[in-house]
Amino acid sequence: MYVFAILSALVTLAAAFSLISYKVLRLPTTIGVMLLSLATSTLLVISGHAIPSLHARAVAIVGHIDFSALVLHGMLAFLLFAGALQLNLRDLAKQKSVVASLSIFGTLLSTVFVAALLKVILSVTGLEMGFVPCLLFGALISPTDPITVLEMLRRVGAPPSLEAQLTGESLFNDGVGAVLFLTLFESFSHGTRPTVAGFTWMLLVKAGGGIALGLILGWLAYRLMRRVDSYRVEELLTLALAMGGYALADWLRLSAPLEVVAAGLIAGGRARELAMSQVTRERVDRFWELIDDMLNVILFLLLGLQLLVMPWDRHYLYAGLLAIPVVLAARWLSVNASLLLVRMFHKPVRGAITILTWGGLRGGLAVALALALAGESGHDRVLAITYIVVIFSIVVQGLTMDRLLRKLGFASPARAAAQRPAEG
Repeated sequence: MYVFAILSALVTLAAAFSLISYKVLRLPTTIGVMLLSLATSTLLVISGHAIPSLHARAVAIVGHIDFSALVLHGMLAFLLFAGALQLNLRDLAKQKSVVASLSIFGTLLSTVFVAALLKVILSVTGLEMGFVPCLLFGALISPTDPITVLEMLRRVGAPPSLEAQLTGESLFNDGVGAVLFLTLFESFSHGTRPTVAGFTWMLLVKAGGGIALGLILGWLAYRLMRRVDSYRVEELLTLALAMGGYALADWLRLSAPLEVVAAGLIAGGRARELAMSQVTRERVDRFWELIDDMLNVILFLLLGLQLLVMPWDRHYLYAGLLAIPVVLAARWLSVNASLLLVRMFHKPVRGAITILTWGGLRGGLAVALALALAGESGHDRVLAITYIVVIFSIVVQGLTMDRLLRKLGFASPARAAAQRPAEG
């Protein structure tokens, strides 16, 4: 009953904030909901001096929600599957070299750049933090989460190639980043330093095994879908594929995010084209768009509410503010290096590096991974820094992306108008 009550409260808040965001603030739903959630949390913190019981009750309710487990072992399965299902495979195929370079090479480079730069800057300013926490922070903050940016890209009619690069990178680097973080975390927790050979092998086993499992399960689901012509059954098959595959990969200690992305690509490509009727395609698309939209709103609501349980200290605030330019600089360096690696196959258009840098938002995955460090040395500081970077990323970068796209000539009113009917 208590779980149902919390869930009911979250859905009610999400609905109310979505309405206010749409009718009053006129912002993208996810950003508007998170801003209202942050404002509510701030008011509750301030009111704690006048009404301690109200603040304590709010903290107890939010603290009861295991945000890390909810994201890593729940929401991520649906969000990544929905993203992969909606991805245009033809556009992705044209950008495969860029996506692969950004999601693998770029994520690894960004992790090292963030760790090194943050360590130096914090040391110079007297806000010392060990290299291991810096490296773990680099691993959890490097994966991008362009949910709000994609909303902007479609609203202004950005080129499909740019959308494919940002979407494809975010889907795959979530898996790569999670594997990287968990591998480093497990190694340091056991008091050992990961060797390059051992780390590479672990990455290949977890990432490669997850992708292979996703492809196998996706193919099995495709074969089953070819035997039926009922959108209700096929919706359930895609739901089973997303949930069952993710849970199985988790149990096998493979990369569950990469497994569900691979399965989603099969379901959104081969199965969608060859095993679904037109009616089924429309129904399945609407079903997953609804799940994607609802969970994104609830995720951003929870992100704002996490302010109530964040460990705050003025030194953490200073470190978080210093980390913002560090993360942006590391993103710019890793994007440049990644595109340089594939320049002979794919020449980036003018302004693409700027868009990829500024559009590389961080989201719920970073906070969930930071929360997984509970009990470890430096956990509170890493969590606070992560939260500050994520909030800046979503609010400032997310709200200025449409202006940047128009300024660099990536906006197309005709494409935007053509997409509106499909988006409802």
